[in-house]
Amino acid sequence: MMLLKELVLASHNAGKLKELQAMLGEHVRVRSIGEFSSVEPEETGLSFVENAILKARNAARVSGLPALADDSGLAVDFLGGAPGIYSARYADGQGDAANNAKLLDALKDVPDGERGAQFVCALALVRHADDPLPILCEGLWHGSILHEARGEQGFGYDPLFWVPERQCSSAELASDEKNRISHRARAMALLKQRLGLT
Repeated sequence: MMLLKELVLASHNAGKLKELQAMLGEHVRVRSIGEFSSVEPEETGLSFVENAILKARNAARVSGLPALADDSGLAVDFLGGAPGIYSARYADGQGDAANNAKLLDALKDVPDGERGAQFVCALALVRHADDPLPILCEGLWHGSILHEARGEQGFGYDPLFWVPERQCSSAELASDEKNRISHRARAMALLKQRLGLT
């Protein structure tokens, strides 16, 4: 069991920082990598897990703190798992709106029954940059892709992701509800178990 009071999150994404701090609660202070460096490491891994480890090691190296990295994305069944690890830069780094437009275009003639998808989250926690035994936790959130955006909450592909158990898009969920059922929430629940925080 790792005793943690403070860690650095290997992301400049304010949405992720807010979500993860809410999930960890008062147990651990989460700091942004932006406090230590503005440089993003190149994500050269071929899987969510590889990229999460790479980002965690980099964050630990530049901050001197234990580091948590989250590599997340959307895997669409009809597209063979794409955009996958390239989710954030699916439309060549032009942002969420462009990513969503490209996804809708790729699925424009695909019927409802073939629009299955899952959000994927891989978390990697390292005690230090050369930690030989990172803690790895994964979470999946199954749903499907809508034909048009719905909702104003969240970020990324949330407006296009249909959550069948709630009969709404991810972007229509209140943030506390999303923080209980999302892919990141599922991975974080496993991490909290591993850290003895539950």
